[in-house]
Amino acid sequence: MDASVIAPFPRQLALYCGCLVALAAALAAALVVTDGVPRVPALLVLAGLAVFSMHRTVVLNGDGISFSPVTMVFMAAVAVFDHDHALSGAVFVGLAGGLFLPSLHRRTWAWVPFNAANWACSVGGAVLVYASLRGLANRSLPTSLIAFVLAAVTFVAVNWVLLVLSYLVERHRAPREVFAELVAQLLGDIPFALVGFLVGRLYISYGPAILILVFAPILIAREMFASYVHVKESHEETVHMLIRALEEKDRYTAGHAERVANYACYMGESLNFMPSRMERLRFAALMHDIGKLVVPNQLLNKPGRLTADEFAQVRIHEKVSVEMLSHIDFLQPIAGAGHSDNTRFDPDDADHPIEPYIVMIADAYDAMTSTRAYRKALTQEVAFQELRDNAGIQFHPACVEALISAIERRGEKHGAGHEESQEFHDAPDVGVGSAGLGDLLPSEAG
Repeated sequence: MDASVIAPFPRQLALYCGCLVALAAALAAALVVTDGVPRVPALLVLAGLAVFSMHRTVVLNGDGISFSPVTMVFMAAVAVFDHDHALSGAVFVGLAGGLFLPSLHRRTWAWVPFNAANWACSVGGAVLVYASLRGLANRSLPTSLIAFVLAAVTFVAVNWVLLVLSYLVERHRAPREVFAELVAQLLGDIPFALVGFLVGRLYISYGPAILILVFAPILIAREMFASYVHVKESHEETVHMLIRALEEKDRYTAGHAERVANYACYMGESLNFMPSRMERLRFAALMHDIGKLVVPNQLLNKPGRLTADEFAQVRIHEKVSVEMLSHIDFLQPIAGAGHSDNTRFDPDDADHPIEPYIVMIADAYDAMTSTRAYRKALTQEVAFQELRDNAGIQFHPACVEALISAIERRGEKHGAGHEESQEFHDAPDVGVGSAGLGDLLPSEAG
């Protein structure tokens, strides 16, 4: 991992970090006194694996998900050092997990003691729970597994609490956002923790050589996940590059695309789309107007009615959108999602994909609730009524209700009086259309 992507250590966390380090040190010292000193060979092997695992972490940007076998190493250490009656060794392995070399720079070095103490305290919590259940753990494998599940849950819970506290101290992110990200991340740690228990038992039975057989397939899986992340990031960068090009041409159209994608995802969530389908829907919504790169700005933002010739010129953007997206491999499946031939609701076509209908409704809703060159934003109530009046005729009824219920459930307000930004300050209160481009002038009047 490139050190340049590691954020500088926040000054607000200095005192918190100091307290965390002191707690980890006190915990390690207490365990040494009460439970003995760990065997050096086992400590070196597991600590080395912890450091190695931290350097093989793959982060999926924006999703709050990472892939790393380090949790498995920590829990394996709990099993191994409990067998040796020296549980302090597991805490020392936790400390080793904080040694991430790219952090050893002037502005980021404090992440090393912060992460080391965080891991050590989390492992320490698991150690204390497992030690208190030694009588249960030593009876049989099933009861031992129950004890270890409780220890693993404790590890995840302590880690979660410490991270939440750090975010609250830093005051950099909203608690709801932190909670959603950490739940997704830490729930993913529990399976690794349980696998770590089995790895620890194998280590006890067969020695450190067994770790090669266990970690080899895990590292292969890690490389496969890293390849997936790289491809996903390439896709995101391609889409954002096109959006940036659109923003350079017309800032309103780019902002409109982002809002349409947001509303489309609302409908996708309400309709229980799977993650992969949701991603394709988001791309389709973001790209539905990309063909406007070839449309002159004076037509896109014309305050009055379009002539027939001008309207035909604007309609070219649909064909251009399809052509552009058809030449990008991962966008080919959604190339036609924004074309008007695919978006108007047809109740007799049961096999028609629903994604184009979703994009059309999201597009129409944002067009009505945002100020355009020819008309100021309509109220949210008017937009909802317009969608419902045309449900079953122009719009897919289920998608209309999915959008309205999603917006109401979130308590969001859009439209007149609730716009975050506005590009057309001189737009008239009443224009030549609502959701579309407006009425056409007769060709002879053009």
